[in-house]
Amino acid sequence: MVFKYGIDRLDLATVNGIADGSIQAELCAEAIAKINQSRSCVDVMAASSKAIYGINTGFGPLCDTQISPTETALLQKNLLITHAVGVGEPIAKAISKLMLITKVHALSQGYSGVRLEVIERMLKFIELDLIPVVPEQGSVGASGDLAPLSHLFLPLIGEGEFWAGNSSVPASEALAQHGLTPLELQAKEGLGLINGTQFILSHGITALTKMQYLLNLADVAGAMSIEGMQGSGSPFRPELHQIRPFAGNIEVAARMRRLFKNSQNMASHTGCARVQDPYSLRCIPQVHGASRNAFHHLKELVEIEMNSVTDNPIVISSEEALSGGGFHGQPLAMVLDYTSIAAAELGNISDRRCYLLLEGLHGLPRLLTKASGLNSGLMIPQYTTAALVTENKSLCFPPSADSVPTSMGQEDHVSMGSISGRKLNQILGNLEKILAIELMYAAQAIEFRRPNTCSDLIEENHAIIRAKVAKLEEDRLLKPDIDAMITLVKTQALKVDFAVNV
Repeated sequence: MVFKYGIDRLDLATVNGIADGSIQAELCAEAIAKINQSRSCVDVMAASSKAIYGINTGFGPLCDTQISPTETALLQKNLLITHAVGVGEPIAKAISKLMLITKVHALSQGYSGVRLEVIERMLKFIELDLIPVVPEQGSVGASGDLAPLSHLFLPLIGEGEFWAGNSSVPASEALAQHGLTPLELQAKEGLGLINGTQFILSHGITALTKMQYLLNLADVAGAMSIEGMQGSGSPFRPELHQIRPFAGNIEVAARMRRLFKNSQNMASHTGCARVQDPYSLRCIPQVHGASRNAFHHLKELVEIEMNSVTDNPIVISSEEALSGGGFHGQPLAMVLDYTSIAAAELGNISDRRCYLLLEGLHGLPRLLTKASGLNSGLMIPQYTTAALVTENKSLCFPPSADSVPTSMGQEDHVSMGSISGRKLNQILGNLEKILAIELMYAAQAIEFRRPNTCSDLIEENHAIIRAKVAKLEEDRLLKPDIDAMITLVKTQALKVDFAVNV
């Protein structure tokens, strides 16, 4: 498969494939023609005496200040330099690469007036793995992600830094090593580069990629906990969900049924006296399902955004560049905040299941050890899940509900979507740790149900866990066990993707 920038449609799998090199991407003749046509329109407008925002005027509150053709190049250079005011730690190199890929796709649609030479240089950066260093803080997500995009494109003019392993190297040095000379930006190009939502978008792509696995893993963890508790499979029967047909609920219930299929352990307590399980077991379809619904909403909007043009103004013809608000981050900011709550709730209910497994109910020993008293067993890791859950709750404040005016009031309502995207990824990082601890608990609980066996899927995952973390017989240092479980989660080593009949 060869993806054609500016022509084909990106989706989550494709953008990740381009980023990891499994999918080839190129500029085709059709896209090149659109890029060149858009550029020719800008050249006409730049030479005009008519003031056209972003092409022969200043920016933001200086939009009514006309710039002469001889000052155009300096204006574009100054734009990048003055807006590169990001602070804090750099974002992950992988996110910077996604920013480059999605920006190339947006510019290649032929509405931005950026020269072919500039886009080809960006593609050269991707080809040579010259990925710019971008600070994580400084964007308010209004005229797009001005500060991070400025840092992303400083290397085009020989400024800024590239990643070199785990450190950085001045862009000027790296360009010289590859025989590349800095570019001189022309009319509209600086604005076309730094207006846009690629910072917010790339954090959304990263979050979706991680959350897709964690949603599936949460179902596996919940099923293993139910097996350990010898809970009921009745709440997952299709009849319950056909009459309240939320897509996420139906999907989770079907996955749970598959996870319990042919489980000897589940069959062993059929007809027992227990009537109902606590909500953290019984309501898994409703809670996990609601989080899935949020995931699908975010995925829908992110895939719209990654195929959109989000800079400003938009080149319509050689007479008109349409100025509007296509760079505003609100469409993504709000759903990123909503998805943050959805991710946090997966951790919240997981922690409750950890607590249940320690209570010594339904044939399980207290603290999941037969020698409690002298031994604390698995008492304390739940303190960690409790701390992580509360940290996630504190991260759920929606930045999109806030706005601080900038640019002397010209940009008087901003989205803060960059913060929304960063916080969602923080929450997902904490969720990985919470689910890792639940899986460790559930694997221990299942040991007390032997010789009963569980379904093939649960036994396979139990074996993966046991290859890294042994059954707890008496107290030992648990930090290595927890770290091993977190590594299993982060490397996506557990089997969570399987076919179901909805």
